Amino acid sequence: MRKPRPIVTYLQEIIVTRGNDCVSIDYKDPAYGSTTFRPVSPELLEMTDAEIMNFYNDMLRAESKRVAENPYVATEVPLGSPQIEHHPQSDQWSPRGNVLRCLIDDSPSQDMDDEREQDWVREPVIEVDGRELSWNEFGKMICTYAGWGMRIEFVPEEEIHRRPKLAVREPENNS
Repeated sequence: MRKPRPIVTYLQEIIVTRGNDCVSIDYKDPAYGSTTFRPVSPELLEMTDAEIMNFYNDMLRAESKRVAENPYVATEVPLGSPQIEHHPQSDQWSPRGNVLRCLIDDSPSQDMDDEREQDWVREPVIEVDGRELSWNEFGKMICTYAGWGMRIEFVPEEEIHRRPKLAVREPENNS
């Protein structure tokens, strides 16, 4: 599992290590990853641990400010334009925008023996722009966004071109 993004921290929560050409910051909490500055200027190597921590925290604050001042806007490809494109050199599909309108189906595994039809394993097939992508193809495609987050909104087939109304609440129990 990927570790959470670095957070502004205090000196007692990190360990600063210097090498010949790098400075590393490790959180004492193993849930967080480490950050390594490489190559570094001689000035950084000569800073105290507290100065390095302040430098690091200033970087994190600047990044947070940049994100706040430039909010993310997802691009949705207009209806009628292809949402995905194929790259023959890698034999992989990639999204052209940041939103995918797709339909979910399931089909028997390709290895299924016709005599055992009742025991077939359900595997998703995702249809984008009328093209069926296997679960493996779809998985490779969304890997182009590795390191990002993803929200999935399930909507009726006839509504895939619209954002649904959103209600934040516990689901109703239908049992």
